[in-house]
Amino acid sequence: MKKKLIAAILTGAMLAAGMTTSVWADGGKSFVYGTTGYSEEMGDAGLNPHDNYSGWSAIRYGVGETLFKYNDNMEVEPWLATDYEFVDDTTVKITLRDGVKFSSGRTMDAEAVKECLEDLIAVHDRAPYDLKIDHIDADGLTLTIYTTEPCPAIINYLGDPYGAIIDMDYGIQWEGGSANVAGTGPYVATNVTPTQIDLVKNKDYWGGDVKVDNITVKSFADGSALTAALQTGDIQGTYGLQYDNYPLFENNPDYTINSCATSRCFFGQFNMESELMQDQNIRKAVEMGIDKEGFCSVIMQGRGVPAKAAFPSSFSYGNDAVETVSYDPDGAKKLLEESGWTDTDGDGYVDKDGEKLSINWLTYPTRLEQPKLAEYAQATLKDIGIDVQVNNTSDHRTFAENGDFDVYVSSTTTAPTGDPEYFFTSTVVGSKNYGKYQNDEVTKLTDQLHQTFDKDERGKLAVELQQDILDDDAFFFVSHLNMGIVTKSNVKGMVAHPCDYYEITADLDVE
Repeated sequence: MKKKLIAAILTGAMLAAGMTTSVWADGGKSFVYGTTGYSEEMGDAGLNPHDNYSGWSAIRYGVGETLFKYNDNMEVEPWLATDYEFVDDTTVKITLRDGVKFSSGRTMDAEAVKECLEDLIAVHDRAPYDLKIDHIDADGLTLTIYTTEPCPAIINYLGDPYGAIIDMDYGIQWEGGSANVAGTGPYVATNVTPTQIDLVKNKDYWGGDVKVDNITVKSFADGSALTAALQTGDIQGTYGLQYDNYPLFENNPDYTINSCATSRCFFGQFNMESELMQDQNIRKAVEMGIDKEGFCSVIMQGRGVPAKAAFPSSFSYGNDAVETVSYDPDGAKKLLEESGWTDTDGDGYVDKDGEKLSINWLTYPTRLEQPKLAEYAQATLKDIGIDVQVNNTSDHRTFAENGDFDVYVSSTTTAPTGDPEYFFTSTVVGSKNYGKYQNDEVTKLTDQLHQTFDKDERGKLAVELQQDILDDDAFFFVSHLNMGIVTKSNVKGMVAHPCDYYEITADLDVE
């Protein structure tokens, strides 16, 4: 019955969503948002939080909410929960907020949250390892989670976008990039595609008045088109603007730029099963042949900060706590020579046994910085004699999963939960370890980090882990992002956040 009721409601809303923006404006406030942060190639298309990274879209666009969230200092605060208590090392009792309803009309209680989390750990690729849930008890507004082992970061992980609480009675409507869900947020999605989401305000939102009536989120793969759309007024706000286009909007009273430092990092992982990349001298030479300072200052127009490792300097276990190689073309050439790679035919590239040193650099186009980084690295690595063949493809995950690369460059928010564990459990020893890196000590330390409650000790382990993977030359880190959201000056309440996923909220307003 619930599904039939919500389907009828959404059908009517979808008819409204099919109208033009001007018609929307006649019936209330509207907002059109352009982003390069939503696409199938980044794994976040659709709104199903239990699928890959689509939880980011559910949170970013105001459809879903988690039990806990992060403040501007990346400290955990209650959201759909009001309190929690560790009963012992493997039991946490969570008190839920009263008076919350899903957009389906169902009341959110402990049983509904239990159903959601049980589905999450049954189907998601990262959550089971992170949360270590054994079983869950539900009693009214009290949720008790039992873990198979101590899991100190479980509260942080319950704020990860994959933890968005949705109504499993309503279920997942449609699939993949068209998946829709019933969440608890200020907006209800009336139509979802891999390139656009139409939203209407949730009139029964528990968190207070929602100011904008209708929102359209549009995905842009082309940065120039995104800039042009903001200039012409086709969109009123942007995420992912090209860096060289920011001067068009700076010091312009018609626009507002809101930015902040995040832990989003552009980084590479070497394919440890590649014959070439099994030579540590080659891996280290690649690292020493990339001018991070130049990339951040010239290509990113100063909106990136050179990275030593996974976390920025704002974290106690960030850049300043580790050491790695710096840009050193002459030193890189010596390493290649040590491994027998010299330019014997004078073509500018080193060779060995008649074969030119050519590496396959895999990346994808939607994150506009990444193809630019590939081009930049192609030029600077040529200076040390390495030929770089760039595979810039929206199908990058297939190539990565098949191991069809020497270097895979992507981006991730390394501390989206305000805790260092995520990067190691997801990317170094987890499902996103596409380079098949293996180090028993790193695995041991990651397991230790996962079970350590003391915050200072967790920071020390994070430093040790970063140093280990840097010493192994298994990963290299190029830049941390200062993210920016650019809006028309009459748009209020839309601010950049360090976690990189609270964008559209009930505070959004168009004056």
